[in-house]
Amino acid sequence: MPARETLAHALCSALASAVDAAGGDKAGPVFLVSYAPGPDRQELPPALHQSAFTYDNALAAIALTACGGRERARRIGDALLHALAQDRTFHDGRIRNAYRAGPLDAGPPALPGWWDARQNLWAEDAYQDGTATGNVAWAALALLTLDQDAPDRRYRAGAERMLGWIIANTRDEREPAGFSGGFDGFDPSQTKLAWKSTEHNLDIHAVAAWLGRLNGSAESREAARLARGFLDAAFAEGPGLFRLGTRPDGRLQTLDHLALDTQLWPLLGVATPPNAWRRAVAGAQERLAVPGGFDFNEDRDGLWVEGTAQAALTLRALGRIEDARPLLATLSGQIAPSGYLFAAREPRITTGIAVGPASAEPDFFYHRRPHLGATAWGALAALGWNPFTGRSVD
Repeated sequence: MPARETLAHALCSALASAVDAAGGDKAGPVFLVSYAPGPDRQELPPALHQSAFTYDNALAAIALTACGGRERARRIGDALLHALAQDRTFHDGRIRNAYRAGPLDAGPPALPGWWDARQNLWAEDAYQDGTATGNVAWAALALLTLDQDAPDRRYRAGAERMLGWIIANTRDEREPAGFSGGFDGFDPSQTKLAWKSTEHNLDIHAVAAWLGRLNGSAESREAARLARGFLDAAFAEGPGLFRLGTRPDGRLQTLDHLALDTQLWPLLGVATPPNAWRRAVAGAQERLAVPGGFDFNEDRDGLWVEGTAQAALTLRALGRIEDARPLLATLSGQIAPSGYLFAAREPRITTGIAVGPASAEPDFFYHRRPHLGATAWGALAALGWNPFTGRSVD
């Protein structure tokens, strides 16, 4: 079996096994835990112990569909629909950033949390309880993928409701117009995030364009146009790189800090990207590459496994098969004993990103832990499947 097919088979099998191991009714809704302890730890930090991040689970549903695992993918999709319909506080079409992993019962799905013995209280995480706009879009992409694979009105209706929430709650007309970051904090009063993310707007464009093709609605087409306009504004023609987005005051960020996914995803999520955008790949190779693959950001302190898979898929989509091949080989060397891909090759890598408004400094890191999201991206890269369109890149 060719190396690419071997990698695809291994990662698809790992995702399928994770769904089966999650328990509950074998056809019932389920969320998968995002991380497992790394090789040097027995336990995860409390905030990650039961956390099923929406982004990771949406990716897993998409990857399982690409793997041919329809029924397992639908279990995750049904969990997203359940969460959409039965939030414990909000009933407006939002999706939380994370849920408690495991099978879902009737009623509102539980959010992650832990007992804080020092404070003698049940604690939750402000980011996990919040709603990042991009995560809502990824949940919608998962539902649209499921609907395309086996048409089910529930999935399309769920995606339409999610896009409706994004439009109603995050549209921001400050130039460059687009969609803002979402909400952060605890129930019932959360903080609206005023910054706009290039990555989020790409996600929204992909969802809105997909729905526009299906329903032809003016609302979907307008959302796709607005988000695409933000991408055009975020692209710096001179160096050929995408800015992270805007600051809370609406001003575009400088190019002092970059993120790998921001350079790659526009080439996958926009149907006919301008040729100039291809320069972002060269920029990523110049400023973000490390031996064997890519880092998340420009400090190049280690290899980001998920991002390396994204780069492999993007290169395949651009017809650069030979350039993608060594990146896939890197992924094959980062499989944990559980079958998942590690999040990072090194013990810890930085991102330069703060988890939330309360963070005083960049405090979001990737560790060498088995990671659901990295595994899903690895499967997509090995299969050559574009999660923004639901189609093969070959």
